[in-house]
Amino acid sequence: MGSQHPQHVGRLRLVGQRQTGPEAAARAGTNGTPAPAPTPVAAAPAGPVTPAPAAPGSSGPPAGFAEVLNAAIEASGLSLDRIRSALAQQGVRVSITTLSYWRRGRSQPERAASLRAVQLLEELLGLRVGSLTSLLGPPRPRGRWVTQTAPDSLRVEQVWPGEQEIAEIFEELDAPPTGDLERLSIHDSYFVDANRRGHLLRMRQVVRATVPDVSRHVVVHKADEGVKVCPEINSVRHARLGRVRRRPESGLLVAELLLDRPLGLGDSTVFEYEVTVPDSGPTTDYGRFFAVPVREYVLQVHFEPSTVPAQCERFDRAPGEEVDRNRQQLWIGASASAHVLSPDQQPGQVGIRWQWE
Repeated sequence: MGSQHPQHVGRLRLVGQRQTGPEAAARAGTNGTPAPAPTPVAAAPAGPVTPAPAAPGSSGPPAGFAEVLNAAIEASGLSLDRIRSALAQQGVRVSITTLSYWRRGRSQPERAASLRAVQLLEELLGLRVGSLTSLLGPPRPRGRWVTQTAPDSLRVEQVWPGEQEIAEIFEELDAPPTGDLERLSIHDSYFVDANRRGHLLRMRQVVRATVPDVSRHVVVHKADEGVKVCPEINSVRHARLGRVRRRPESGLLVAELLLDRPLGLGDSTVFEYEVTVPDSGPTTDYGRFFAVPVREYVLQVHFEPSTVPAQCERFDRAPGEEVDRNRQQLWIGASASAHVLSPDQQPGQVGIRWQWE
């Protein structure tokens, strides 16, 4: 993304931005006399980056990324919302929560889009080129997408291509690693009403802990493209709903499920819940994305007996792909339903689609 949005001199400077803080202080003389106006940061010639300044009021070692970023934001007088808007104008979307976590040291930028945001922040906040990026160490092994305990799992950008918001929310919730729970069985029941609209999903999952003290699980549900209403989780059984993050503009819901009890190594549990699906007009498919293998996946689509599709098929896709790698015709039985059984389901996507006439 960084190569698609070149920097421009002064492009991110905002009217009324104060030139104070560590960078401004470095430009002032020792007697307090203001130094000449600086050359725009983006136009400065490339060269070695000077060591990070010490934290304000401190004579200790150089400050880290969070301290320098926080001091620069305080000195600029800009709100996090104005910073977010300025970054969005350059094609980089970063939530206010993520910016807050960066400045407080609760997380650090690691992905390509986040690193691009840091480069823009240097310009926006009047810092020297590289003064923030040089303080970023190697990515920390934390969060749901750590692969040490799940070497065959996928990263969030592989499961949900282009969905940077999901990665940010997982980071905000400090979602547990994928490998903490082995998925033994997942059973989805999707219901389509007489108006041909999908309106309800019932989900049942059997899991087993692969590490001690597992107490929560994070799930993602997304409405159809163009629907600016989030799905909603209700009727949770054998768990309870924890923190929920909604992004109505993209129809995204990320929720934390708190298990009935902490699981020890090898312990298993079953939890269930329902999802109310936003109205997006006549529905023609339902599919699930898999980040980790599942021993058994069952999907049932239930139609109203008075409104049954003319044709129904299973589809499978490789991770991140938009083209089917496999299709199989399905029989709609006397119960007005069709199902898919997928033993040893691997990461990717599987679902059912249908045609009404």
